[in-house]
Amino acid sequence: MLEVGIIGGAGYTAGELIRLLLNHPKTNINFVYSTSNAGNKLYQVHQDLIGSTEISFTNKINTEIDVLFLCLGHGNSTTFLENNSFSDHMKIIDLSNDFRLFKDKNFEEKEFVYGLPELQRDAIKEAKCIANPGCFATALQLAILPLAAKGLLQNDIHINAVTGATGAGTSLSTTTHFTWRDNNFSHYKAFNHQHLGEIQQTVNQLQPNFDSEINFMPNRGNFSRGIFATTYTKFKGSIVEAKEIYQVFYKDAAFIFISDTDIHLKQVVNTNKCLIHIAKHDNKLLITSVIDNLLKGASGQAIQNMNLMYGFEETLGLNLKANYF
Repeated sequence: MLEVGIIGGAGYTAGELIRLLLNHPKTNINFVYSTSNAGNKLYQVHQDLIGSTEISFTNKINTEIDVLFLCLGHGNSTTFLENNSFSDHMKIIDLSNDFRLFKDKNFEEKEFVYGLPELQRDAIKEAKCIANPGCFATALQLAILPLAAKGLLQNDIHINAVTGATGAGTSLSTTTHFTWRDNNFSHYKAFNHQHLGEIQQTVNQLQPNFDSEINFMPNRGNFSRGIFATTYTKFKGSIVEAKEIYQVFYKDAAFIFISDTDIHLKQVVNTNKCLIHIAKHDNKLLITSVIDNLLKGASGQAIQNMNLMYGFEETLGLNLKANYF
């Protein structure tokens, strides 16, 4: 049984991570660290956990655990690791963006592997430290990885993606209040979202000669969770050829499914799945991808990475059912 610690336990991704770990047959939650909630029961913050656990938040850290999940705000994981030491055998899975880019992946003696299983499964299996991908980055990379792997991204890529309110975290701001989100829609960080760096890095890793633009328009939706992304680029082949490229690339991917019919968010919310639909419109290939931003886009993918790191079945603890109705 793996002894697991969580740093930063009050946010949405931490809540999902706790739920998954409580039901994972190979893990025991040793501690959930939160200075602002120390002494409070987990269910006082994550209220659906009432009746599921009596664990309390703590401001103390056990340095002898097996796995450490960092669920801190961006930039805070680096500070935390600078100020705390752990046993040599402990493995780290960081859910922030601190170590996702190649220029940031080394921290003292630690080397972080970018944790997108469909791209780096073998490297993840051997890794001691994982940089978990961003939610938008996951949905968008999964949409274009097969084309990049074949060197077929020869033109500009255009992406329009919508995320739910949980993508903004638990901290309140003008655009997270119910009265603002309800019956509303808006874009933000146009062409300049922080996840573009990850996407560009992966494309160049698979297709080093790619020199076109990735145009990304992120949007806020008036729903709680999920990402719905449409990506299009010029493609010379037929729709049959395109589908075969995707089916072959993802033939061993445990959570990626290519759909012959149009897809929607309710198919993936509360699951670790990514559904992909491909269509050809004149000379353009349209790829639609959908994920749950808190699961495949964060905590579910973190568990998937942990499973790979320890040689467990990749789907262990992640056989979740969608909230369809």
